[in-house]
Amino acid sequence: MEKNTFATSAYIATSPKSAFDYLCSLKNLDDWTLFSRMKEQIDEDTWLGTASGYHSNLYYHVKKLESALFYGIEWHCGFEYQKYFQVYPVLLFPPDYIEPGTNEEGVYFHWLSFVDPKRQTQMIMQGIHTVHTSECRSLKAILERKVGHTTAAKGRYLIDTDTIYVDAPVEIGIKYLSNLQNIDEWAHLIRPSGEINSDSGEFKDEYDQKVKISFRLHTLSKYYLLEQEYFYPDYEFYQRSIALLIPTSYAFGDSEAPGFILHRITFWKTDESLTHGKLKIEDFGAESMNIKRMLEAKAGNLQSFDRGMSYIPKGGNA
Repeated sequence: MEKNTFATSAYIATSPKSAFDYLCSLKNLDDWTLFSRMKEQIDEDTWLGTASGYHSNLYYHVKKLESALFYGIEWHCGFEYQKYFQVYPVLLFPPDYIEPGTNEEGVYFHWLSFVDPKRQTQMIMQGIHTVHTSECRSLKAILERKVGHTTAAKGRYLIDTDTIYVDAPVEIGIKYLSNLQNIDEWAHLIRPSGEINSDSGEFKDEYDQKVKISFRLHTLSKYYLLEQEYFYPDYEFYQRSIALLIPTSYAFGDSEAPGFILHRITFWKTDESLTHGKLKIEDFGAESMNIKRMLEAKAGNLQSFDRGMSYIPKGGNA
């Protein structure tokens, strides 16, 4: 996994709009974070406040994501006004986005965090998983308490992720991955079996079962979102996943950082043992390694693959 990227997720028994409205208010960070306390409002979307991981204050800025798929925001942080080096995308998936036609209510919260290798401290790196996991629990409790819950509600799905750094221009990644006709090169558990165009086609899986695959590409903020859908018609089984392709320069606030972060978001039913489609997160991770190797070769960066899954700044150590 990419060591500079952290993901935290939770099911929250409140409406997607309620969660979105709450998260858009930076002042609410006072209530659910460990020690992000807003002290001075700078403009409509920016505050100066304390931070859990620093003795210095941070500027906090919130940006709403414009998407027809689901609600989302980004938090941006930095030591100087409008000079932000940390970006935290938050995506709010309604249950019927994960499973079309479901009667489940609530929202699936996904919080993605990047820590620039040039600026990270040992305390930030050692503490971010602990702090963000606990803060996510706090957020869930506050939003569920507001609608009458007295204990944590359980969702039908869990979110799991796989993240890898690709040392190739994001434009090469988008062109290659959004074209379904290339999937036979990087996905080892399926093979073509019928008509295939750039965004949909017919395949067979590792057990010779029919599967229809479709891809859809969307622009989201300064990066891209690729929806990947697998449908088994003989079993009425549907599996959706998402791939985010985020330029490294944007993720880490460093204009000199090449390549992009490939972050794959997957959804798993909590009470079901799968027999079709991807069965474990490792199925996605293996594909991501293949994607990294092929795209870096296309970009002429043949030594990058040997340095592993994580972004390392020029002159840095693995």
